[in-house]
Order: sequence, then structure tokens, then C-alpha cells
Amino acid sequence: MADLQPFPSDWDSALVLVPHPDDPEYGVAAAVAKWTASGKTVRYALACRGEAGIAGMPAEQAGPLREGEQRRSAAIVGVEHVDFWDFPDSDIRNTPELRAKIAETISDLAPDVVVTIYSGPRWAPDAPNQRDHIEFSNAVADAYDLLSDPPRWLFENGPDVTHAEVIDDRCYERAVASLAAHEVYLSALDPNTPVLEQARQQVDMTTEPRPEFNGHRTVEFILKRPR
Repeated sequence: MADLQPFPSDWDSALVLVPHPDDPEYGVAAAVAKWTASGKTVRYALACRGEAGIAGMPAEQAGPLREGEQRRSAAIVGVEHVDFWDFPDSDIRNTPELRAKIAETISDLAPDVVVTIYSGPRWAPDAPNQRDHIEFSNAVADAYDLLSDPPRWLFENGPDVTHAEVIDDRCYERAVASLAAHEVYLSALDPNTPVLEQARQQVDMTTEPRPEFNGHRTVEFILKRPR
């Protein structure tokens, strides 16, 4: 892609907004590892605790378990601040309440850049996006548009790429370890594949080498709003 740009580097703080635990690790953890290693501050805020995410496990057990996995996962890539909002897992919608919470969080933290999940209908022809993802990402864009002094950039992590963050082997391995920290979740998701193998397969898919960056692995982003 001729107009593919490097991800901006002239910023100090980022806020990653996602609906569920493991959403950062399935997409942006390798980039986050690079950012925190360079001294940038990254915070996570999640709409729910993933309480509906483990088949056969009661919500009152799954929610705290997945919160703990997310906190451990975030720490691996240098994220110390992780907030959970208690919107209902699997029923996250672009409501006034959600938009207000997003706008309040952005205003309070005042990051330079906001990163969220993909809002498109499909990640690939055979990979439909989840409704929670679509609704949440649209709520982020709507909340951003309501702010009188928004951050400099709003990006989604997704396939209609406009910008890419180059990562090295160390960031790649930290991203793999970060996703593998969701051990109980991944074990329930695919009990026949070792957790570390699942994690490596996923990070491989989301950090494919790009010829535009001399064959280096990258994390892909879509610029949605420049201020």
C-alpha cells in the first residue's frame, strides 16, 4: 500500500479502549510493548470483565478470573493501569451511558492518542466481527466527536490499515507471553491446542511482515480521527 504511514511517534501517553479482556492481546500488545519500553505511558480501560467469556463457568467466577488474567497480561507489556467498567459482557451497546463513560475517561486522563478495536463488519471474508466490538468502537468514535478538546488522534486496530507500528523480536515475544497469560480463557477456548501455541499463532497473524517496512513485523492501525 503506497500511502501506508508509520504510526506517529511524537506523543507521550495513550489510552487503549476495548470491550473485553484479551482484546488488547489479540491486537495491539506488541505495539504497546514497544511504546512502554520507549518510556511512553499506556493505560487500558475495558467495558466489562469478560464474565460471559468462558463456557460452563458462572459469571461470578469467570469475571474475577478474567480480570486477574488481564491485569497479569497487561503487566507483561508494561501497562500498570487497567480499569474495568462493568458493562454487560456480550451485550455491550452504543448507549448514552457508554458514550458518557468513554468521554469522561478520555477527558480525565487526557491522552495524546486513543486506540480502540475495529468497527468494521468483518476482519476477513470468513471472519465476522463481534457485535460487542462494533458497538463499542462506534461508541468510542461518537464520544470522541463530543469532546471539546479531544486527543490528537483516534486509531482503530484493524485490517483497513493506514498506519503501522514496526516491532522487533522482543516486542513480538512479549506480545505472545501477554496473550498466553490468559491461560484459563485460552484453555477453555481450545483445549486441544497448548496455550503458548495458540498465543503464538494469533500474534503471528496480527504482526505479519510488511514489504513497505523492509519485511519487518508490524501492528496495523486505521486512523479514524486526526484532531
